[in-house]
Amino acid sequence: MFKTTVTPRFGDIDGLQHANNIAIAIWFEQARNPIFRFFTPDLKLDYESWKLIMARAEYDYVGEMFYGEDVEIHTYITRIGNSSFTIGQEAWQNGKMGAKGETVIVHYDFLEKRSKSISDPIKELLKEHLSEKE
Repeated sequence: MFKTTVTPRFGDIDGLQHANNIAIAIWFEQARNPIFRFFTPDLKLDYESWKLIMARAEYDYVGEMFYGEDVEIHTYITRIGNSSFTIGQEAWQNGKMGAKGETVIVHYDFLEKRSKSISDPIKELLKEHLSEKE
């Protein structure tokens, strides 16, 4: 499991004074970077080297999160397929879960416009972070 600390910005807070749904999606994306590095170690953002595409994302908001306190994002793998895998994530603030979600990522060739099998060495890296959490 990877742990990433995010500090909520003032703009991440909505009129009800808690983190808005867009902030959660941005925080979760930021916390996926260590997994992205398995596929693109230099995180170069061009079509020749970027190898992943998001197929699905879902979030459950299970508590409030507020400005002024750091949020810890837990990131782990819940499923590994032939060309795709699922990332589970949780956002915790002051010992309470505020959000959880899953994202399906596909290993993708942007030039050929098709999915590609995940190599065995990368599958092994993903397995190191495999968790049964829901």
